[in-house]
Amino acid sequence: MISRNKILLTSMCFAAAATHAQESSIYTYELVHFDNALNLYQNKQFLQAQILFDQVIKEDLPLDIKADCAYYSAQCAIRLDQYGADVLMEDFVANYPTSSKQAQAYYEVASYYFNQNSYAKALKYFDKVNERNLSNTEREQFYFQKGYCYFAAKNKKDAERYFNRIVNSENFGAQAKYYIGYMAYEVDNYKQATEMFGSDQVKNKYQDSMGYFQADMNFKLGNFEKAIEVGTAQLSKANAQEKSDLNKIIGESYFNLQKYPEALPYLSQYKGKNGKWNNVDFYQLGYTYYKQGDYDNAIAQFNKILQGQDHVAQNAYYHLGESYLKKDQKLQALNAFKMASEMSFDPKIQEDAHLNYAKLSYEIGNPYQSVPEVLMVYIKNYPNSSHKAELEQLLINSYISSKNYKEALRLLENNRAPQNRIIYQKVAFYRGLELYADGDYTGAYDFFNKVISEAKDPEYTARAIFWKGETEYTLTKYNDALQSFRLFETLPDAAKVRENKNFNYNMAYAYFKVKDYENAAKYFQKYIDGYKKDDKMRYNDAYLRMADSYFVSSKYWPAMESYNKAIQLGTIDADYAAYQKAISYGFVSKNDRKIEDLTTFIKTYPNSTYTAEAMYELGNTYVNENKVNEAVKAYDNLIAKFPSSLLVGKSKLRQGLAYYNSNQNDKALEKFKKVAAEHPNTEEAVQAVETSRLIYMDLGKVNEFAEWVKTLDFIEISSAELDNDSYNSALKQYQQNNVKQAINGFTSYLAQFPNGLHVLKANFYLAEMYFADGLYNNAAKYYEEVVGKNRNEFTEQSLVRLSEIYNKEKNNPKSIKIFKRIESEADFPQNVNYAQANLMKAYYGTEDFVNAEKYANKVLSNTKVDDKIKSDAQIIIARSAVKTENWAKAQQAYSNLQKIATGELAAEALYYDAYFKNLDKKYAESTAAVQKLAKDYSGYKYFGSKGLIIMAKNFFATDDAFQATYILESVIKNFSSYPDVVEEAKQELAHIKGEAAQTNSSITN
Repeated sequence: MISRNKILLTSMCFAAAATHAQESSIYTYELVHFDNALNLYQNKQFLQAQILFDQVIKEDLPLDIKADCAYYSAQCAIRLDQYGADVLMEDFVANYPTSSKQAQAYYEVASYYFNQNSYAKALKYFDKVNERNLSNTEREQFYFQKGYCYFAAKNKKDAERYFNRIVNSENFGAQAKYYIGYMAYEVDNYKQATEMFGSDQVKNKYQDSMGYFQADMNFKLGNFEKAIEVGTAQLSKANAQEKSDLNKIIGESYFNLQKYPEALPYLSQYKGKNGKWNNVDFYQLGYTYYKQGDYDNAIAQFNKILQGQDHVAQNAYYHLGESYLKKDQKLQALNAFKMASEMSFDPKIQEDAHLNYAKLSYEIGNPYQSVPEVLMVYIKNYPNSSHKAELEQLLINSYISSKNYKEALRLLENNRAPQNRIIYQKVAFYRGLELYADGDYTGAYDFFNKVISEAKDPEYTARAIFWKGETEYTLTKYNDALQSFRLFETLPDAAKVRENKNFNYNMAYAYFKVKDYENAAKYFQKYIDGYKKDDKMRYNDAYLRMADSYFVSSKYWPAMESYNKAIQLGTIDADYAAYQKAISYGFVSKNDRKIEDLTTFIKTYPNSTYTAEAMYELGNTYVNENKVNEAVKAYDNLIAKFPSSLLVGKSKLRQGLAYYNSNQNDKALEKFKKVAAEHPNTEEAVQAVETSRLIYMDLGKVNEFAEWVKTLDFIEISSAELDNDSYNSALKQYQQNNVKQAINGFTSYLAQFPNGLHVLKANFYLAEMYFADGLYNNAAKYYEEVVGKNRNEFTEQSLVRLSEIYNKEKNNPKSIKIFKRIESEADFPQNVNYAQANLMKAYYGTEDFVNAEKYANKVLSNTKVDDKIKSDAQIIIARSAVKTENWAKAQQAYSNLQKIATGELAAEALYYDAYFKNLDKKYAESTAAVQKLAKDYSGYKYFGSKGLIIMAKNFFATDDAFQATYILESVIKNFSSYPDVVEEAKQELAHIKGEAAQTNSSITN
């Protein structure tokens, strides 16, 4: 039994041995694959290695081999950055807790990601490492790498915690101290940074990069000399960014030591942060230039400081103002001092800046505020200033020099102190002149009365009385004007004032208007006797009006002398003088000379407005001399050359009468019938019918006369007496100025005799009365009746009245029709001028710019129109050109306008002068035009504010962003009543800030 059991045991052992031999060969085969995979792994052929590891792990192998395969497969996945690699590593840790690789798994993965600079991924795995399983060497590396991951993530607290664990490490101590020092440096803990950077370990390892930090730390600690020393030594070793920063450190250190020449080359080499400077950078370089007297470069730097609201900006703007003053750029200085005065970081600078701002405002004007207001604000804010007395004197002067009389009056109304009364009188006077120039005569009249009532300064009282008379004259209050001029003449100061030069001329006209021709002639002669050869037009006119005064007074020889003098002077009204001289001979029984002069006149002035009258008078004179044929010929010449003249009907009547008086009845009747047919409803037609009646009666052909009269709708022979009685009754009330009764009488007459003898006159007188009472609709109805008839003695005046009514109603289409008739039918040149001037305005109002310009040119071609009408014409041409975008024509028109315009038109012309000069890139000239606009026409805020936008564009075009932005911000702040201007300013400001923000990091949009 024993033996058998032994044999069995032996057999079993052999069997076991055979089985073991078979398994070992299999293991050996799989381990070769494992070794191959491991070899591929170590040679960084991670994909092939992973494939083999994944094959091996599927075999029936020991657990430790499977664990290693899982470990290395996960490592390969991590290095291949495969999706789910982290899951593979987590599975390895979970599935093989007894693996020898367990402790190293997370550590090695974390280290791998660390070496790949993937610090966020590395930190994820460092957090899973059990540091107790690490060796001392591994643990030090673990502390450094994890600390650096925190450093990279800007978690300075945890970074410093790990770095502090290895500050004494032989391998990692220098690096740990360096990064601890760097973090301390970043938070301005220079004591700790110096301590760390000062260790021998750090110095030896980081010598080349330490200079930058040491220079910066010394600068920030105020050790400027040391910062310069270290920074200068480091410059040659630094990279581009560090070199830029070191230049800033060295330059600013010299700046703080007030060594400006040494600071300049370094500050100018600074490149900024991300290519941008900030306001402090610009200030330091600007101030460096300023301290060396290089004001151009100082300005170039200071004016890049935008949106500054701190002590640096206040200092910069103040020194910018001083730099501008050194360069005599006073407007720019004004803006800079204004900015500095609005900041309170340094009260002394604020006060001095405000003082400079106030003085400059007085000297050059202020486009944003009235100069008096600027001065008063300074006096109020600094009542104890040593400059108070000086500013108070400037305040007084500014009321006049600023020419902003409206605003000055507002301020004076609120400050009626006794010492300001005389100033108030002067300013009120100039405000009155301003309103007079703008055509507001009622407003001007009120101010002149205020000046007179103040009576503080005799000179201004005298001037106001004179202008009160001028205003009354313009308002057609001629008796009142005469009274004012008489008072002026009695004043002791009248002879001293400039208005006295034209006093005799104006006084003469006042007498002329009230029909006191004797005194009119007397004062015209006084003016002529005192003529200073500086106003030829007025001098010539004085001779004409003096002659008229003599003529109307039947003093024909003196009249002819004066007309002759006017002719010799070559006056623009020489034709009028020649005509008046010719007819004057008739009044002194010199018909032969009258005929001679009229014949000469007709040849000399064939196109004169008086030629038709001359022909008519020539015919009349021939009649008086019983020269019928010559008379008829003269009348025929008139009819042929001036067929639309009112004198045509009179000439035909005169021909008929001449024939009648010479017993040529047939010819007489022929002419009378033509008058009745061609000129119905006129006095001439009525007289022609009456004279024809006499001829028919003489011929015994009364029935023939009756048949002819039936064909005339304006004659009712049977009721002629009643017609006359009814009309004369109304006329009597009219002549006695009983308006209500006259209206009733003429209305009744027209109702009773709609085709009566006096229909024309009745309609005209009714229209005149309604017009005088301001009942324009009623008046228009009757004026339209008058102008609807054939041309008559009332046509011209009725057309003028209708045009005034339509203009009041803003009825441009009707106005144009009426003005066209006045232009073509008027006998008085002034009415033709009036029509043309209004046609250009009416066409402009209907946006018919072609015709508007056409009539504006007609106005300008007339040498007799005054400058105000010429200004209107030039502005129509200019505005029409702007509307049609004909810029060349607009520019020329505004240029012409500048020479003659006053008030608002002058302001508009100056604005466009600046506008076109900006387009032509004449920026300095454009700015000068805006300055003149701001100073001389400060009362016209709309064009002033638009001009400021042009000025801002000029400054930006010449690289002065500060001036540009300041001006635009001031426009936005001060001119809210002009939304279109504010919107344009906002758009331009956004554009400028957008451009400036590309180089200045302090600017935010």
